[in-house]
Amino acid sequence: MTAETSATILIVDDVAENLHVLSELLRPQYRVLAATSGESALRVANSLPKPDLILLDVMMPGMDGYAVLARLRDDPATRDIPVVFLTALADAGDEERGLQLGAGDYIAKPIKPIVVLARVRTQLEAKQARDWLEDKNAVLKTEVAQRMAENDLTQQASIRALAHLAELRDPETGNHILRTQGYVHRLATGLRDHPRFADTLSEGYIDLLARSAPLHDIGKVGIPDHILLKPGKLTPDEWVIMQTHAKLGSDSIEQAERDIEMPLAFLSVAKEIAHRHHEKWDGSGYPDGLAGDAIPLSARLMAIADVFDALISVRVYKPAMTALDARDIITAGRGKHFDPDLVDAFLANYTDFVAIAKRYSDAR
Repeated sequence: MTAETSATILIVDDVAENLHVLSELLRPQYRVLAATSGESALRVANSLPKPDLILLDVMMPGMDGYAVLARLRDDPATRDIPVVFLTALADAGDEERGLQLGAGDYIAKPIKPIVVLARVRTQLEAKQARDWLEDKNAVLKTEVAQRMAENDLTQQASIRALAHLAELRDPETGNHILRTQGYVHRLATGLRDHPRFADTLSEGYIDLLARSAPLHDIGKVGIPDHILLKPGKLTPDEWVIMQTHAKLGSDSIEQAERDIEMPLAFLSVAKEIAHRHHEKWDGSGYPDGLAGDAIPLSARLMAIADVFDALISVRVYKPAMTALDARDIITAGRGKHFDPDLVDAFLANYTDFVAIAKRYSDAR
């Protein structure tokens, strides 16, 4: 489509003769609409077909051209329609006022047909160019959004693939990564308004936690089968080897960070979780014996999620216990194994934990 064949022009003038002259001049090339007052101009501008250009008389009774232009610019539906003032005023201040309000040009009366046609064409071509750019930008934004969504899904799929690879070494864990991911997200959401955690637990950070949680036990790929799958109690030496999975996991994630040579927030959180989720509030955990707030919040959240799921799940070395029994054990660990405030949040959201466990149950 071209400006000559597709454009709609609204002429606004309270003098019928002026409307007739301009209409006769423009109709051979454009669709022409007319209004004899500011109020009717606003109605037409908000109707279909919406004008591509408005030729607006400045001096009109009631609502003058300046008032009409101000109303057009205040309305999102009409603010982008270009406006050219038609005026017999010769004062430079009047022209400056109109341009400040957003007029695209001035045409002096009495009009000169060649000038009118040239300026109308210029304004329409400029509008076509703006519209084309806006359409292009909209397409680009859509493409960017699609690619970001694809990248996000690719990232999540890659995380899940790595986590499932670790689970292949320990097949009885089943949907453990889905359940712990759900627990961490619910626990963190329940703590968003807590004064200790409100500054940290933003929506974005909670998303990182849930995204990173599946990698918490990735280090188990480095544990020998005779230890990882042993049905009985581990010996002291075997337990020392089992404990190394925390650092093996964080080391592997750190290596990935070095390989890509670009910091990624979710990898930093995943590394924290993998390395620290076996630390205990009282300092008796591993691998570094951290205590209290020295343990990253991400790992403290993961600790409750991981222990709860381990307790209610079958393992090679134990049967599953009931959710109520698991709740009692976590409650007993308040201030010892677990951050007290996190245990309180767990108890407040206990029914949601049970629902998540059922949703991703292995017995399906």
